[in-house]
Amino acid sequence: MTHKTINIKGNNMKQFSALLMVLSLATFIGSSVNAVAAEPDKAEQVIYRLGSQTPYKGSEKFFTGNVRIDPWYPVGNGMRSVGASVTFEPGARSNWHTHPVGQALIVTSGVGLTQEWGKPIQEIRPGDVIVCPVGVKHWHGAAPNSSMTHISIAEDKDGTCVEWLEKVTDDQYNGK
Repeated sequence: MTHKTINIKGNNMKQFSALLMVLSLATFIGSSVNAVAAEPDKAEQVIYRLGSQTPYKGSEKFFTGNVRIDPWYPVGNGMRSVGASVTFEPGARSNWHTHPVGQALIVTSGVGLTQEWGKPIQEIRPGDVIVCPVGVKHWHGAAPNSSMTHISIAEDKDGTCVEWLEKVTDDQYNGK
């Protein structure tokens, strides 16, 4: 292995010294931030036991058919996310809607349907994970002859995690 010697003089030496000082300062700040981050947090974990949150029926303003929402943890818990298990009876579905920060759905049982505006309906099954990007208009729900349950995780932005739009018509639901 060969080494090269760099000859630094005049203004180049001043620039090189300044660069070394900036790099040293950045290294010091980085190590200080890591030391602060490593200190134990004063907050404690909270365990929400299964069934400790009150389930509720999905509002007819936002859903067609029978929908049950089982929240996992309350809103305003210090986190920005909202998580719930949502069960759609056969034929039940959400309205068209968007998310300001996106949404993740994890199908846990049954057969469901989902559709992005202007695209074909897609069937979803247990184990499927659907990532709904920011601002993409879509709906999801159960297939006509099956219930479907999914886990829904969305992040709050400016006090909301969803923008509800118009109902999905029967023709839209049936792919017509």
